[in-house]
Amino acid sequence: MQHTVIAPDLRGYGGTSAPAGGPEGQGYTKRELANDLVELTRLLGIDHLAVVGHDRGARVAYRMAVDHPNLVERLVVLNILPTLNQFERMGGGPSLGYWPWFLFAQPAPFPERLLAADPKSLLEFVFDSWTADRDAIDAPAFAEYLAALDESTIAAICADYRASFWLDRDHDAADRNAGRGIVCPMLVITGEAETQLGEAPQVWSEWARDLRAATVPGGHYIPEEASEQLAHALLEFLAAP
Repeated sequence: MQHTVIAPDLRGYGGTSAPAGGPEGQGYTKRELANDLVELTRLLGIDHLAVVGHDRGARVAYRMAVDHPNLVERLVVLNILPTLNQFERMGGGPSLGYWPWFLFAQPAPFPERLLAADPKSLLEFVFDSWTADRDAIDAPAFAEYLAALDESTIAAICADYRASFWLDRDHDAADRNAGRGIVCPMLVITGEAETQLGEAPQVWSEWARDLRAATVPGGHYIPEEASEQLAHALLEFLAAP
């Protein structure tokens, strides 16, 4: 079986550039970022597809599935809970691991200046504390991450988190209250070391009609820590009836 893979950078991330967001992250809601990808599929002449996302990309992926059910045939999210549920669960011990949600959502330019002051130390802390195997992020990969943290992408990252705090969870709440969810088959994949996500299948079952779940070795960075296991899980899910 063969699949065509399209791997775009989100607005403001990686090799893209975009205007700074509004004070509450306007311009970087997951709905707006999902619409970017929908427009990309239109330009490419694609009328149906499977969407796979990790971390922030996974939040855009499930928003795509909720808002555009006729386009998204299958959905895979890696190591996340829905944004609304994430905020509802942040009062407990695992909250220490979710420090970006509140730090990066602070008013500009405070978090931008913190990030720009020492991006190397920030990445070292993230990769040391969020992986089960630190060596999975090798020196060339680390250099790519570091090179991507420039003034423009730092602003986009903070706008992304501001949008989640002020706007995205309201979008989730409106959908949950209206009974709108994910109608296509969905797979949620978590890393074994992501113990705070042990209840992810139960949480996602409130949103998805047809949910499957898988666990792979490693921590947060599944694509780097468990690439072969991830590829196997994806191919199996994409081939399933």
